[in-house]
Amino acid sequence: MTVTGVQLQEYLAGLDYPVSREDLIRWGQENGASTAMLQMLQALPPEQFNSPDELNAALSTPT
Repeated sequence: MTVTGVQLQEYLAGLDYPVSREDLIRWGQENGASTAMLQMLQALPPEQFNSPDELNAALSTPT
């Protein structure tokens, strides 16, 4: 299963920002995220995201 950035954003709706990569991974694990979704989160840079737009930009950037 491939997960798009939009699908991930929809799944993470309701998160309080700022949020770190570790927070995102924990959120996904606690809320039953798929393996593909967790892999996307783990591939993010280890930084803090201050808004959904910042998170979306990081998801759109090739690693």
